[in-house]
Amino acid sequence: MSQSPTPGRIAVVASRWHAEIVNEAVAGFTAAVTAAGYDRPTLVEVPGAFEIPLAVQRLARSGEYVAVAACGLVVNGGIYAHEYVASAVIDGLMQVQLATDVPVLSGVLTPLHFHEHEEHTNYFTRHFRQKGEELGAAAVGVLTVNGDAS
Repeated sequence: MSQSPTPGRIAVVASRWHAEIVNEAVAGFTAAVTAAGYDRPTLVEVPGAFEIPLAVQRLARSGEYVAVAACGLVVNGGIYAHEYVASAVIDGLMQVQLATDVPVLSGVLTPLHFHEHEEHTNYFTRHFRQKGEELGAAAVGVLTVNGDAS
């Protein structure tokens, strides 16, 4: 009896700013892709969201991964840098995807309002888990459409 081929490897890059929240996105992503038959994704951690595109690019160029996802939280810290950071990260991820032909999925979120108090932390922790699951489903969907899944 022949076995079906194992689906290709997936990686996820996660920023460490607000790690307790971002980790939930990684957990949701991991649950979704492993439920679809993929191995546990390779996890690469970076200090902040701004560092995500370079790590994603290195993974995509390695030839070892059929998709790379990114998880991060960019917040308004009161100095108006968040919009620039979020834009740079998303633009960088799109450039990597187009240059490498490896699907790159973004779970880098920029909430309109985020304050480090219990109510927001609890809400965004739940929200990021859901978004991670949606990100995983999107990865599986993209790979299925592209014929990369078995």
